[in-house]
Amino acid sequence: MKLTILGTGNAIATACYNTCFALEDHGQVLLVDAGGGNGILTRLKKAGIAIDEIHEIFVTHKHIDHLFGVVWLIRVITSDMLKGSYEGELTIYCHDEVAALLAYLTTHLLTKKQAALLGTRLKLAVLEDGGTFAGAGHSIRVFDIHSTKAKQFGFILDLGGGRRLACCGDEPCPKSAEPLVAGSTWLLHEAFCRYSDRERFKPYEKHHSTVKDACELAERLGVENLILYHTEDQHLSDRKVLYTKEGRPYFSGRLEVPDDGAVYYLFSD
Repeated sequence: MKLTILGTGNAIATACYNTCFALEDHGQVLLVDAGGGNGILTRLKKAGIAIDEIHEIFVTHKHIDHLFGVVWLIRVITSDMLKGSYEGELTIYCHDEVAALLAYLTTHLLTKKQAALLGTRLKLAVLEDGGTFAGAGHSIRVFDIHSTKAKQFGFILDLGGGRRLACCGDEPCPKSAEPLVAGSTWLLHEAFCRYSDRERFKPYEKHHSTVKDACELAERLGVENLILYHTEDQHLSDRKVLYTKEGRPYFSGRLEVPDDGAVYYLFSD
């Protein structure tokens, strides 16, 4: 399985793209969120992921920096469907609030012919807490992170052979999900800033973690590989060095602080 980090920034980052990523395996692509604009088109092009290869998208929640890139993809894909250059269907997996919003935006922002594809070749698959779906050829279980800002789902992806990839969305892993995340082979977790910069960036007021917090969590839960994302962009040029230096004392596993476009190859059977 190939993991491409398309964006690493928080909602107001301008020096890098908003957090989103793609998983590729079994000849399939699962896109997780799409950032906040048509910059997703550039990110996919740079990653070598053709839009007509994308047939599955998972959307964690309705915040602009995760949702609006999905609207751009719907615009492009439905247009390609009508032109005959996109084969098959596009299925967007999400909870009910995201589905309702995407249906509204599709109906009101796109053409009547594009909107008419809703329910036929453009499908909104509504998931409940604890529900499952298949993405990139793997079984995926979603869980509610119980955000106080907007309903949000994380997920656990079965890599096979007892290995798992966990994603907690863009807020700290909740206590209720810790048994699911514990022992994960890979964990994607937000780290808004360094703990040493907490007074400057106010992560706790925004319901986010610091590098130290995320690393302590991963260590306590026995995670093997930790990827930090959804960060501030004021330290972008030396973010990898600074974040790794702060996090290393608190996490003994493999610690990754990716730039936009970073690629990882995961274990799968």
